[in-house]
Amino acid sequence: MQELTLVLIRFAYLAILWVFVLGAISVIRSDMFGARPDTATAPARREKRGSTKQAKQAKQSRRSAKPPRGTPSQVVIVDGPSAGFSISLDEVPILIGRGPDAGIRLDDDYVSTRHARIGRSEDTWYVEDLGSTNGTYIGTHRLTQATAIQLGSKVRVGKTTLELKK
Repeated sequence: MQELTLVLIRFAYLAILWVFVLGAISVIRSDMFGARPDTATAPARREKRGSTKQAKQAKQSRRSAKPPRGTPSQVVIVDGPSAGFSISLDEVPILIGRGPDAGIRLDDDYVSTRHARIGRSEDTWYVEDLGSTNGTYIGTHRLTQATAIQLGSKVRVGKTTLELKK
């Protein structure tokens, strides 16, 4: 009876050890390659994107061709590993992170897969932290909620500094 108990304890210990190893490999894989896209909701997401695309086109046709004076038109990386890279603010919201779905993809060890987002509400631009580990900063102020930003605002994400420019 004691031998059977000892063998069962060994197998249980081995199973727990393998669960731990596979969990660690999963975390490392998702950290290196980003989170796996949710395939179950992909068709629903495509349908939603199709209907919102029509609304977005109608909204853009109402908008004038030139943005108002003092309105940012691009985000430029001014400091960090990807310095000099810029992206237009035409497609908002813009996701910032290391993941494959990020609009601004940063190769920075201090940036999360889905780190922050730059968006627009009416005439106000805002940046919000998406629960990142290292935080998103405007100057020395760490963001805890969506915060309004203006032309010339510098946003720090990891070791990278972004600036809204005309």
